[in-house]
Amino acid sequence: MNDKPKSIWKKSWQEPHWLREWLILVVATFLVTFVIGVLTGYLLIDWSWSEWVLASAFSLITGFVVATFVIGVAALIRWFFSKKNFKRTLFALACFITLIALFYAEEDWRGRHDWEKFKQQWKAKGERFDYASTVPPPVPDDQNFAMAPIWPKLIEVNIGTNLAEKLYGTNFVEQEPVKDADRLQMSVGDWENYNDWPTNGNWERSTLTDLRPWQNYYRALAATTNLFPVAPQPQTPAQDVLLALSKYDSAIEELRAASERTDSRFPLDYNDENPVEIMLPHLGILKRCAQVLELRAIAELQNGQSDKAFDDIQLGLQLIDKVQTEPFIITHLVRIAILDITLQPIYEGLAEHKWSDAQLAELDSELAKLDFLADYGRSVHAEAVAQAKIIDYLEQKRSRFNDVFNFFGDENDSQRKQMNQLSVIAAVYLGPKGWFDQNKITVLQMNERWNLPIVDDAQQIVSPQKAREADQAFQSLRGSPFKFLALPLAPMLWNYAERAAYGQNSANMARIAIALEHYRLAHGNFPDSLDALAPQFMETIPHEIINGQPLHYRLTDDGQFVLYSVGWNETDDGGIVVLKNGSNARDEGMAGVDIAQGDWVWRYPDK
Repeated sequence: MNDKPKSIWKKSWQEPHWLREWLILVVATFLVTFVIGVLTGYLLIDWSWSEWVLASAFSLITGFVVATFVIGVAALIRWFFSKKNFKRTLFALACFITLIALFYAEEDWRGRHDWEKFKQQWKAKGERFDYASTVPPPVPDDQNFAMAPIWPKLIEVNIGTNLAEKLYGTNFVEQEPVKDADRLQMSVGDWENYNDWPTNGNWERSTLTDLRPWQNYYRALAATTNLFPVAPQPQTPAQDVLLALSKYDSAIEELRAASERTDSRFPLDYNDENPVEIMLPHLGILKRCAQVLELRAIAELQNGQSDKAFDDIQLGLQLIDKVQTEPFIITHLVRIAILDITLQPIYEGLAEHKWSDAQLAELDSELAKLDFLADYGRSVHAEAVAQAKIIDYLEQKRSRFNDVFNFFGDENDSQRKQMNQLSVIAAVYLGPKGWFDQNKITVLQMNERWNLPIVDDAQQIVSPQKAREADQAFQSLRGSPFKFLALPLAPMLWNYAERAAYGQNSANMARIAIALEHYRLAHGNFPDSLDALAPQFMETIPHEIINGQPLHYRLTDDGQFVLYSVGWNETDDGGIVVLKNGSNARDEGMAGVDIAQGDWVWRYPDK
């Protein structure tokens, strides 16, 4: 009895036939490709004997490949459409689909269960992982610095009308272009030619500002533009700089009046379902305002107007305070940058002994309010919660992946490269929902376990060693479906911890320098030890941010002092500052300070 399955085509596969059909296909394909090759060769070139051989071999190989492929596909189709094999295939396919469905159901249940368990465990510890808990509370408009009339104008002039209307609404934004836009540009130079700006002194490198390059810059610029006013004849460098910056006088006074409002909350769209799309245009404007105030205060000091310089420094410190409640890491990095800018005129006034006791006391009071280490913990937590929300945003509609992917920087950005891996893309589009829940857990767990412990706000200590360990831990987030989004999205924040430590140490050293100036005014010289400052000139002397030990302090031969921290490398380099180009800090050049190397130093120029 013949048990061979019958084809639904009512035809059987006869063994001798397939070889004959295969040979026919080989010959037919050979002839077609050979003829085409000959015709092409005849029309294009005069063939040699070796080229005829190559053409023949190529045509024969093509015939073998095409014939084998066609016969193989035909055999597979005939096998599949056999009744018995067809049923087996359907049964296997049904089993496979069932297994996939069970796999997705199990992974979804496990992810949801683990996510709820994770939230309950941390809720018992007082932690919240809902994004709304990270948003600063509303502020009445009449008490809100960010809702002062000047701010919609600043956004409109510097960023654009559309964005100003999006943030503040059409009622706050004039329908016609701002007529006094020139006074609101808030830039110390021609912004389109930023690289042509002169440089200020650098307290980190122990240098004071020479205003003559600025004087020459403004006078040369006036020959081709009307961006800045200049006098018909040169005045002193300080006077020419103040005249050039006088275009901003009214805007600065409006900001000063706005700073008297007790609260601040910029009208950002915290309800946007994708946190990466929240726009922060005010940060760049705040930094540019700080740069104007810095140069103005330095010029005022050199013009003998220390009271005006003091007021501008106070406003600069207020700008740092007015965005303190924002949950974004980038906000706090900008705040640290503004402090670095604002410290320069404070430094120059101390170096030249131009501050009174009352002014010194007020500056110390303002600097004492800064706690970048507490801000670190709050913003790092908020960043991780935002990352979890982004993962939810992706899971709800997988096609949003491109929107999130395009948020990252250029093609050299490490996070962008990680997001662009085939395994990540496949998991985003095909992975179970439970994998997204597991990735949220990974992001938050890594943050709680590694990022937050880098900074101990209670003890005011930052650990570079823990930062390095955190970086290594994040680099290990590879090869697991529970971590495919965690590595590119989770904040790897040892750089932020470094900047927070540097910013807090800078504020602390400035306060100690102020107390030392208090001591000098009282005794005529600087003390032999920092212990002499407490409690009369400073209630508590800040310690090393890096290791909790006393800051290093010594007098110099010219009656000055060197005050420094061992810095991020945790090594006492004797008060040496390292530049990014590797040169010594006393060398001339444009290089910035490499805060990852050398010490963090406060010292005045040699007399």
